[in-house]
Amino acid sequence: MVSPDDLLEQVTDKQTFIKFVQALAEERERAQEIENKHPNVHIVDGALGWKNGDIPSFLSAALECLIAQPATYSERNPSWKMFAEFLYFGKMYE
Repeated sequence: MVSPDDLLEQVTDKQTFIKFVQALAEERERAQEIENKHPNVHIVDGALGWKNGDIPSFLSAALECLIAQPATYSERNPSWKMFAEFLYFGKMYE
């Protein structure tokens, strides 16, 4: 299994974006399994570096991180990598 952390830097087009999102989803499933087996260990932070395990907190964190970033030229030319980074921020941003 390839980590989404490893794939993030490789996102350049639709196909690499799809691979990244698949890896992110698989990792979240593994994290959920770990959290279910050891709930007391993962009270504050989720397994595998997941700070936000439900959809509302995931999207809120991704949005907050996007808002906090300084404006750049890439905002006028969104890319597959920019979309991937948005999703990745949802995993780890608090």
